[in-house]
Amino acid sequence: MTALQGAGPPPGGLVHEGAFYRDAAELLAVTVPFVEEGLAHGEPVLVAAPQDRLALIRAAVGADDDRVRYADMTVQGRNPGRIIPWVLQAFLDRHPGRRVRIIGEPVWAERTELEQPACAQHEALINAAFAERDVAIRCPYDASRLAPGVLADARRTHPVLVDSAGRHPSPTFAPEQVVAGHNKPLPVPAETVAALRYDIDTLADVRRFVTAHAEAADLHPDRVADLQIAVTELAANSIVHAGGEGVLQVWRTGEHLVCEIHDDGWLADPLAGRLAPRHDGIGGRGLVIVQALCDLVLVHSTSAGTTVRLHLRLSGA
Repeated sequence: MTALQGAGPPPGGLVHEGAFYRDAAELLAVTVPFVEEGLAHGEPVLVAAPQDRLALIRAAVGADDDRVRYADMTVQGRNPGRIIPWVLQAFLDRHPGRRVRIIGEPVWAERTELEQPACAQHEALINAAFAERDVAIRCPYDASRLAPGVLADARRTHPVLVDSAGRHPSPTFAPEQVVAGHNKPLPVPAETVAALRYDIDTLADVRRFVTAHAEAADLHPDRVADLQIAVTELAANSIVHAGGEGVLQVWRTGEHLVCEIHDDGWLADPLAGRLAPRHDGIGGRGLVIVQALCDLVLVHSTSAGTTVRLHLRLSGA
């Protein structure tokens, strides 16, 4: 590979980099100069990473430097589908007309196998979501702990890679293939499933049905309300945009209460639900709200129909 010139990203437009590290020293080497360069240029800086990495970076940058905003990605990005609209876009929109610099670590060793496809799709969609924005985004990956398949996806979703050898173009960059490759039929649940078919005349039953199962699972009342909103949004979308009916299924795993909506619609735009609409826009908020409220959202969509699977973590899981 031919190293790109310079230690930092070039000015102007979107720069999306995957940065690989193996220990604390390498983490700081791929993050702190990036932050300091942004501060030197007067750019707003966001660092979103798991709490232990945040502490290391913050101590190295200077804990009292209030020009840098820090966010715990295990909280703000617990659902990979909420990172683009509710973390990255939110920070960009707070600084209109300015170049912004972001460190975002969306994948860590404790992420489950269930979450990995959503993480890969998130990284792939950054390239389309912010193609017209003036932002440099560097995404650290712990190469000592993450699985080879996760690291391979990182190389396929970032046009530029950063490692001990410098900055390099990624020879396997193919974000559209990553999005399509992870758009797979969702696995059939092994657990007992309760089902409800709904249409415009039985939409009220959807709320009662999901509420009963959420309360039986001992979800906190706030989480019950979150689930009510999310499922109602999806069911309403089925009625308005997907043939007027759908099927709701609910089951419980060891960690989550799972609710699944299936209808005949087709989410042809991979960015559906990944970008918050303009404040003066009409519609387009339903899936964005769903991503914000749930702990994990998995989607499989083709011209034959769409399945959206919502996960809310059970108390004590």
